[in-house]
Amino acid sequence: MNQPAMGKYRWTICALLFFATTVNYLDRQVLSLLAPALSKEFGWSNTDYANITAVFQFGYAIAMLFAGRFIDAIGTKRAFIIAVAVWSLGALMHAFSVSVGTALVALGIGLPVSVVGFMASRAVLALGEAGNFPAAIKATAEYFPKKERSFATGIFNSGANVGAILAPLTVPWIAVTWGWPMAFIAIGAIGFLWIVLWSIYYDTPSQQKRLGAAELAYINSDREPEPVVEGAKVPWFKLLGYRQTWAFAVGKFLTDGVWWFYLFWLPKYLSSQYGMSTTDIALPLAVLYSMTMVGSIGGGWFPSYFMQRGYAPYDGRMRAMLLIAFFPLAVLLAQPLGGISFWLPVLLVGVGASAHQAWSANLFTTVSDMFPKRTVGSVVGIGGMAGGLGGVAVSKLGGWIFDAYGARGDLATGYMIMFSVCALAYLVAWVAMKALVPRHKEITGL
Repeated sequence: MNQPAMGKYRWTICALLFFATTVNYLDRQVLSLLAPALSKEFGWSNTDYANITAVFQFGYAIAMLFAGRFIDAIGTKRAFIIAVAVWSLGALMHAFSVSVGTALVALGIGLPVSVVGFMASRAVLALGEAGNFPAAIKATAEYFPKKERSFATGIFNSGANVGAILAPLTVPWIAVTWGWPMAFIAIGAIGFLWIVLWSIYYDTPSQQKRLGAAELAYINSDREPEPVVEGAKVPWFKLLGYRQTWAFAVGKFLTDGVWWFYLFWLPKYLSSQYGMSTTDIALPLAVLYSMTMVGSIGGGWFPSYFMQRGYAPYDGRMRAMLLIAFFPLAVLLAQPLGGISFWLPVLLVGVGASAHQAWSANLFTTVSDMFPKRTVGSVVGIGGMAGGLGGVAVSKLGGWIFDAYGARGDLATGYMIMFSVCALAYLVAWVAMKALVPRHKEITGL
């Protein structure tokens, strides 16, 4: 008797998650690409720029905590639509930041108009963008068996790299041709197209008419039955009682800020250290973020190498993450070799950024390895909050160091310090995670 052919509709969902993540990073990166020009136009110091980026990261951190709970409560489909709508509106707000800042300063806020306006716009952007990864991870847990989740996560997570590649190839050109406000408007509008596609093609697997019985059985093939507890919510304090939650949160806190440092500060690094204009930085950044696609997809595949040799999913993932954690050490050579050519730090940071994406694809998937599906969004939200707070710390540290060393005429040393922090973060994070969860144990009964 012939077995029914198994469909591939789950990969359509993965493609939509990839598209959403691409849009997420396009909207996020517009400001960093325009930062050298905007800093000159509005007279921002490194601390001013750090404050603007820190508002995004702090807002993202707080919103991530509630985003996970929100997604668990109302479901992936509706929550994702709301998240993308909010962040797209926030992206559009940047074009009118001066007007927004003028209105807020009139209320008594004692900061420069442009700084206040961009801070407000970043806060709205953060509120919506916080929903992307909890929703995407939850959708992956719904549509993929455990053995495919890190690969699917690596694919949709590579949308961050595609967004980071497309942004420097499009944003500077739009800004030069039509002005910087239009760059925010044109990129921000893309999210509304995604909402239409998501509304049409997504539904939960049990209700998805395009999903065949064989594929649905495959999706559910390696998951344990979960108790049906209608409408019940697992309290945050209960989740915080598990070392597994803290392992994920610590991993995010120590490493998320590294990626955001690369995303938000590399354009200013190339501008200040090599005198590059907004359009000059397009090719180096496109090359750098093209490298990260290898890390994202390859990192998602890497644990399967160990799983095929008998390791449990979590154990294989941790072994892969340990090896990945050594690659960012290449960033230690970025400043010492930067005098030869700007391409050497670009490529070395590209290795570090690629390793981050490989790390991130696996770090996210440890949550669905350890927790029941209905709590995944909440745990990812807790970890996302920790990662956002780590990003605030790195951004504020960077702004303070660059202003301090810039005043001494030694900005290169400031970048050497920050690159060293970025290089060592992953090994520190892995050791901390392993100390918290020495042996894998899946949590049941929540």
